[in-house]
Order: sequence, then structure tokens, then C-alpha cells
Amino acid sequence: MTDQLEITSRKRRPHDRPAEILEAALDLFTERGFKATRLEDVASRAGLSKAAIYLYFKDKTSLLMAIVQATAGANINIAGSMIAQHQGPVAPLLQQLLGFMAGRIDQSRMPDLLKLVISESRAHPEIGRFYLDNVIGQALPLFQSLIERGITTGEFRAVDPRLTVKCIVGPLVLAALWKSVFVPIGAEPINIEDLVRHHADFILRALRP
Repeated sequence: MTDQLEITSRKRRPHDRPAEILEAALDLFTERGFKATRLEDVASRAGLSKAAIYLYFKDKTSLLMAIVQATAGANINIAGSMIAQHQGPVAPLLQQLLGFMAGRIDQSRMPDLLKLVISESRAHPEIGRFYLDNVIGQALPLFQSLIERGITTGEFRAVDPRLTVKCIVGPLVLAALWKSVFVPIGAEPINIEDLVRHHADFILRALRP
């Protein structure tokens, strides 16, 4: 039985290696920091030789950018599809999107990634710029388009869409940082589903004509 599991693992690994490397890298970046982590450390954690990791990533920066794309980029694609396929009033979709984002904060490594980007962007501005362009710069316009759609149809009152979007995502950022920074040192966890439900009620009441 053990031999069969080892054979299955060997057959599976080539396809799974990029994901395993990204998981190992995020673990180490979170534990040690970006600067203190070496590519060979990531290779060892992922079960690869020191040289093998260079077949996938040329340096730590490209590795971290791949983590951003895999962790946050997929979420943006899903949200974009939800918006593109939706017809009818905007309010129910806005609630669904907030619920989706709450689930990602609660069940994925998004909080760890956000903490990492914030902590490393001063010393490595290319990391912050990449996140700004490929996550924030993609996500905020999606929400802004919803607010603008609701204003156009008369569902929402006339507000500044750009400022409104920042008000919408603010509590989500708080929840992510609370989970990654403060809960590990003893803070009481936030129930993200309750927070988002409460927040959506506030936002939608505030947007009513």
C-alpha cells in the first residue's frame, strides 16, 4: 500500500509542483519575512532540490508575484464573472460579492498575503506596485462599476463611486489584517460572515435614494 501511494505521489508531483512551491514560499515569507527567506529554503520546504526551483522561478520577487496572482488574481476573475453575468438590481449582487470576499478571507491565505505585501512594500516597492496594479487596480474598478450602475438606474442615490468603493472594502481589509496580525497575539477573532452581513446592511441603507 505504501509503495502504491509513493508511485501515485510521484505521478502527481510534476503537475502540482508550482502550487506546492507557492504554498511553501508563502509559509516561509510569513514566518521569516521576505528578505530572510532564500529560494533554496523554499525548495527544501517544497521537497525540491536547490537547483530545481529555478526551473519554475528565477528569483524571490517573481515567486511572490506568482503568489499574488494565484491567491488574489483568481478571486478577481471570479468576481468579474459574477458581475458580467448578473442582470437586475445591483444590491443583491453587492451582497453576494461581499459574501464571496468574506469566504476568501476566512478560508484562504489572503490575510497572510496582505500582511506580507504591506510589511515588505517599503523595502521592496516593486512588490507593492505589483499588488497595487494587479489586485487593487483590478478589484476596485469592478466595485465602482456596480455603484455607477446602481446610480444610473436610480437604485442608488448619487454618491462619489470611487470613495464609496473604498468605504465598502475598508472593513474587509480590517478583517484580513485582524486575522493575520492580531488574532495570533491573542485578539478575539472576528466572525467575518457576521461582519460582512452587518456591513452590507449599512452600505445598502446608505445608498438608498
